Amino acid sequence: MKEYKYKVKGAEFNVVIQEVDGVTAKVEVNGVPFEVEMDRPMKMMSTPVIRPVAHIHQGPVQAAPASMQPQPLPTATASGAAVRAPLPGTIVAIAVTNGQAVKKGDTVAVLEAMKMENNITAECDGTVTSVCVNKGDTVQTGAVLLTIG
Repeated sequence: MKEYKYKVKGAEFNVVIQEVDGVTAKVEVNGVPFEVEMDRPMKMMSTPVIRPVAHIHQGPVQAAPASMQPQPLPTATASGAAVRAPLPGTIVAIAVTNGQAVKKGDTVAVLEAMKMENNITAECDGTVTSVCVNKGDTVQTGAVLLTIG
């Protein structure tokens, strides 16, 4: 596992290369997991060179919409067990608030994926120590939705 910090036009990016398998690299950018397809296989080395497969853009470069901009890492993380997104989707409801007591199996959020609503449940008894997402947020598999302490 290799960790790197980059700054692009003032925006900071924390990149963690988890694993490289052939032409696919599993990386996290500011805590959001991605699978990156490379143009050729590479081995993990001290300074990886990742060449993304992309089309060359002709014309002026436009900024990505705000919904696609990387989000900054939280300045403080709450302690407790992380409740993670089991699949990519959109948060359509958050059923808990900070400080709320929950029991194992309680619905804590609702995630819409492939036009289906999926109840996300607490995996343990405890108190919600942080809610990391908002209604309408798009999340990737493994994204932390909230923590229960």
